[in-house]
Amino acid sequence: MDRVVGGRAMVLAPVVGVVIGGVAAGVIAVAQLVKPEADLLAAVLGVLVIAGLSGGLHLDGLADFSDALGSRRDRETMLRIMKQSDIGPFGVVAIVGVLLLDVAALTACIQSGFGWQAVLIATTASRLTLPWSCRTSVPAARPDGLGTFVAGTVRPLTAGVAAAVVLAAALAVTWPSPNRLAGSAAAVLLAVATSLATTRRARTALGGTTGDVLGATIELALPLALLTLALTV
Repeated sequence: MDRVVGGRAMVLAPVVGVVIGGVAAGVIAVAQLVKPEADLLAAVLGVLVIAGLSGGLHLDGLADFSDALGSRRDRETMLRIMKQSDIGPFGVVAIVGVLLLDVAALTACIQSGFGWQAVLIATTASRLTLPWSCRTSVPAARPDGLGTFVAGTVRPLTAGVAAAVVLAAALAVTWPSPNRLAGSAAAVLLAVATSLATTRRARTALGGTTGDVLGATIELALPLALLTLALTV
């Protein structure tokens, strides 16, 4: 793998979100078919499928990034904390928090009859953070690791095109309900905003991005997208 391949992978990341979301949507549909009144169970299964298909890597990145920021130490110490294999209290709270939000928001979407659409939109929008987090203006925080292969590999225009495609797809899934159209658009735009905010924080604290920061951004964007949909549909 080189930086050219890494950049292409980041641009195509939303496609992976479609695949993961599609599988999770299928599981939710089957769960509702077998047990129509068990909305919470369907939501839990859907969230577990998303985490499982991602290999838990993004949750691990969220935990590492949270522990690093929570330590309030210098840049080198925070980078060292992120490379350690253990997990601290901030990491535990971050993982539990996002999973609870995922389940609660997805349950509300399912109860509103917007379950499979919500999980498909949210997983795709959350992966849209990757091209935005790897814009040419975002450097790698360290000279080794995943960040060196993908940081600074995506032109802003390309990231914008990816966002436009994801936005159009999200609107197509929710057409023609006005409220759902607005919610879907807000979910996609919030995912982009999450990427911008997280990469800015990473640059301030770490000097750039890392693989853990990319994973953390995905895991932060997913519950925000689901919550937005839950509150608007």
